[in-house]
Amino acid sequence: MSTPIIAVANQKGGVGKTTTAVNLAACLAERRKKILLIDLDPQANATSGLGVEKTAGASIYDILLSEQPLTDIIQTTAMPRLDLVASEVDLAGAEIDVARADHYLQRLTMALEPLAASRRYDFILIDCPPSLGILTLNALCAADGILIPMQCEYYALEGISVILNTVAKLHDSGAAPRLAVEGIVMTMYDMRTNLSRQVVGEIQTHFPDKIYTSLVPRSVRLAEAPSHGLPVIAYDPNCTGAAAYRQLAREFLKRRKAAEADPDPNDPDALPDDLPHAPDGSV
Repeated sequence: MSTPIIAVANQKGGVGKTTTAVNLAACLAERRKKILLIDLDPQANATSGLGVEKTAGASIYDILLSEQPLTDIIQTTAMPRLDLVASEVDLAGAEIDVARADHYLQRLTMALEPLAASRRYDFILIDCPPSLGILTLNALCAADGILIPMQCEYYALEGISVILNTVAKLHDSGAAPRLAVEGIVMTMYDMRTNLSRQVVGEIQTHFPDKIYTSLVPRSVRLAEAPSHGLPVIAYDPNCTGAAAYRQLAREFLKRRKAAEADPDPNDPDALPDDLPHAPDGSV
């Protein structure tokens, strides 16, 4: 069985996509899972958020257009068990160049297949650009699942139908035969507002099996952590943002285990059914 590949994607910007990709990856690594995070966003925020310099030629750009092995550009990070394929601004050119290549929607699939087959990692996470361009479509075609971060606001309700329709079309066309919705992560939750509660309630009504119980609160410490090149569990391990992403990692693993087989009650990742909510509120 190949390493599961999870695309963290939402075509809407400012929803906590990169924050979720970086911090979920870090929390999974903290739980002793070997993780590769691929920064597929030319803005390279996941790269800087892990304290890695943006270096020309260090991105996946050349890999997508050649047969160079992906392993040539994997970097270690300060977080044990968390490796990174970095990004830099020149990756923006891949939107044009990959579109001109043969099998243009499968370039990332072809690059990832040998690594996934090797089982070197427990999970491969892909931080996608905030669009449904060629790079994001490549990630969706390569992925087994899509994890959708969604901000607790009204416009997010409109945007989720767009990405879900894209997922359905890619799957039905055969371009992404393995792709399924991994889950929906509600971000920037503020328990003090009716809007946050209403949006979460709407998603629970329409996608009861997909929404994660873990709610990521608005948090100053979460916002500060990337400027220090650290995931939040390294920057402030006791803040509500760190607690929320640790909870999300546990829930993510529980769901993966349940989907694959009955969970082993002696496994440290097994959780009780009455999974508590992450702490709410602002910090």
